[in-house]
Amino acid sequence: MHIIERQGEHMKKRGILHPELLDLIASAGHGDIIVLTDAGLRVPKGSRRIDLGLTCGVPSIVDVVRSVREELVIEAATVATEFREWNPDVYAATMEVLPVEPDEQPHQGLMDDMAGRAYAYVKTGECSAYASVALVCGVNYLEEAIDIYTELHGEPPS
Repeated sequence: MHIIERQGEHMKKRGILHPELLDLIASAGHGDIIVLTDAGLRVPKGSRRIDLGLTCGVPSIVDVVRSVREELVIEAATVATEFREWNPDVYAATMEVLPVEPDEQPHQGLMDDMAGRAYAYVKTGECSAYASVALVCGVNYLEEAIDIYTELHGEPPS
């Protein structure tokens, strides 16, 4: 019988377990844009890309947004106008778990804009129309910094 000696327990116990996704979240900086996409979105050549899709619908965009929001400070978000129009049920479920009110922009303009600006794309298994969300990374100390500035200067920064 072969016994494997363990060097300690290092596996993460909860939250995101996917190592590439964890690395992406840990390496993103303030203002970086991470685009969570449906399974069909064409990712621009040369872009950082992580594929999470297992089967159609697994994981869903809602599952991925829910998991990412637990690990990432989300300052802002943008979705395609068509998401609400073409896919109201998935849109509503996504809005329930998204921690910010997103801006909306026509899909083609949004994807053209993201092609040059996105830090990375994360493809889900979502197989429904226009189910993508561009997240802007925030920082977890902004409120404290504003409080300190206000205390020092007598008014909040403009």
